[in-house]
Amino acid sequence: MKKESLSQDRMLQVAEVLFAERGYAAVTLRDITNTLGLTHAALYYHFPGGKEELFIVVTRHSILQHGQALAEVIEAACCDIRLQLYGMAEWFLSQPPLDFIRMSQSDMPVLKPEDARRLMELMQEQVLLRIQFALHDADEGGFIHCENPALVGSALIGMIESFHSMPDFAVRNSRTDMAKEMIDIVLRGLEYRGFERKNTQEES
Repeated sequence: MKKESLSQDRMLQVAEVLFAERGYAAVTLRDITNTLGLTHAALYYHFPGGKEELFIVVTRHSILQHGQALAEVIEAACCDIRLQLYGMAEWFLSQPPLDFIRMSQSDMPVLKPEDARRLMELMQEQVLLRIQFALHDADEGGFIHCENPALVGSALIGMIESFHSMPDFAVRNSRTDMAKEMIDIVLRGLEYRGFERKNTQEES
């Protein structure tokens, strides 16, 4: 039984990487079995529902793992939103990308509606709301001014995860360092002065 459990864990790890890289539609069971060196029968032993069941189990496991990690990061950094966001960046960039846009536009529509709804609700609960509440608490504490924590939180996740796809030649130091630099810019704000105001100042 222990051997089967370890084998299933390995299947989840491999499937998570493949689904993260290509998306649900582009990954075949043959891709997974070839990578693992298994037969289709062995894979169906663990996942009788085939690729769809495997994707649901993998995605649910990944979301719960992200939720637990984000909760620990938020708690460890106490009320320092900067350190909380740094920790989130380190976590997201140490894992296969979640790719919210592809998940919602490409992966979820091919699943049964009820399964898709449950996964998206879990994503909202475990990931999006954790970041939203961290920003809200920082705003309430007077550490930042954030009128729309939901919008800012979603944007931050998207920006952080975009560093996964950045080509190596464009990376300075590390993707995590660049993500932290981006977080600092967001926290400071770009202090937009307005086009007309800038031109007036230059002319004077």
